[in-house]
Amino acid sequence: MNLRRIYKLAIFILVPLSALSAFYDWKKFPVSILLGGVLGLLNLKGLAWGLKDFATSYRPSGKVIFSSLVRFFVLAFILIVLVIQKLIHPVGILIGFTVIFVLILKEGLRFAKESSVRNVTDNVKQ
Repeated sequence: MNLRRIYKLAIFILVPLSALSAFYDWKKFPVSILLGGVLGLLNLKGLAWGLKDFATSYRPSGKVIFSSLVRFFVLAFILIVLVIQKLIHPVGILIGFTVIFVLILKEGLRFAKESSVRNVTDNVKQ
């Protein structure tokens, strides 16, 4: 899966979406959408880093499990503090996360489709 493509598409979608949301709530909503997207992208980067380590060892090491738990608790702590301080709009954060989640699914499906087409053409050549 191409992470750079996900980053580019995320910027292409999140910035106009947050600009449009400024008509709904000028102060919190656009920033919340952008923050949700950025946190989703950072979580994706951490997940890719952890899975790269997992793929080399073929079994979950303590380092991979520990880093995943730390990433989860840091993300939860950031969100809880921002919501308690009323600096963000929870629905905006959810929209930002959802955009990143949909992009990951879309790119994963595209990658799987390309891989299956490559495998079929390789089998036909043999």
